[in-house]
Amino acid sequence: MTIDASISSLLAGTTSRRGLLKAGAAGVAVLGAPALVRAQGLPKIRMGYWPIAAGLPFYAAVELGYFKAAGLDVEVQRYAGAQQVMEAVLADRCDGTANGVGSANIAIGEIAQPGSFKIFCSNPSNVKNVLDEMLVPAASTAKVMADLKGKRVGSGPGIQNVTLAKTILERGGATGATVVELPIGQHVASLAAGQIDGCYTLEPTGTIGRLNGSTRVLEAGVIAKYVLGDPMAPWFGGSASLTSAIIKKDPEAAKKFIAAYGQGVKLVREKPDEARKFLKGYTAIEGPLTGEVPLAAYTMYSEFTREDVAYFQKFFDLFADKGIFSAPLKVDAMLYKG
Repeated sequence: MTIDASISSLLAGTTSRRGLLKAGAAGVAVLGAPALVRAQGLPKIRMGYWPIAAGLPFYAAVELGYFKAAGLDVEVQRYAGAQQVMEAVLADRCDGTANGVGSANIAIGEIAQPGSFKIFCSNPSNVKNVLDEMLVPAASTAKVMADLKGKRVGSGPGIQNVTLAKTILERGGATGATVVELPIGQHVASLAAGQIDGCYTLEPTGTIGRLNGSTRVLEAGVIAKYVLGDPMAPWFGGSASLTSAIIKKDPEAAKKFIAAYGQGVKLVREKPDEARKFLKGYTAIEGPLTGEVPLAAYTMYSEFTREDVAYFQKFFDLFADKGIFSAPLKVDAMLYKG
């Protein structure tokens, strides 16, 4: 998929568990979401998210009122995929992305409109801090990645997921596999129905399939292993970002937003069991099952080490090498500087 094709497929609509709300006297319809924070006269920031576990700091910050306490009006928008969130930002329907939105998707947006995105938090994952995994049906005889040779393998929607699925299959020895792009909510059902033989996916999908007995994890932390070359390497696959426009328009509001978001990160780090309950309503996980989901790690903009940036760059370089990026992109230039 080319960048032009990606941008031209702007999302026509999205779904939300609380439906459409009226925004002010103009009657403009905006997307509802759990604990939508609205207040007249406060600086407004519109944030898009994709319903996966990695967005947990954002979900917690909304539900616990961290943004409201900072004097901000945060409009929460839910989208079907990471690519759609990025496209919404480029179309000026959003001012930023929550964690879990694909870093490569954000990078494609940056290439399309240079200087648009500033990453202030990323969610590294690996074999220990699990987000990415390859699933197979519970009864599958597959034991290693190469056993998916010639099989039909699902992946999440969007160019980042498809590219990564093809790469890990190729490097894992599963030659001849066919990648089938599917909405993440269909992954478990498609595996259970035998429509696909494996699936590259993101949490909480693996937890859902394991708990209902229909799927099992063939391998976790697959991007760190097959793309970065070390199962323990940090894969910065998803990122929270703000647009340069909103930062320039109201730098103080942007700083307050990032600080409040950081409170959500702190909660996930220090009180993960307390934070997990906020997966409910934002992802497909409900009730006691929220305690079963593995959590990604989080790195704020001020915490990136030289090694972190090098691994992040290696991830971006894959997309340049595959021709997905029309030009090389430097991670450091996209990081928020405070």
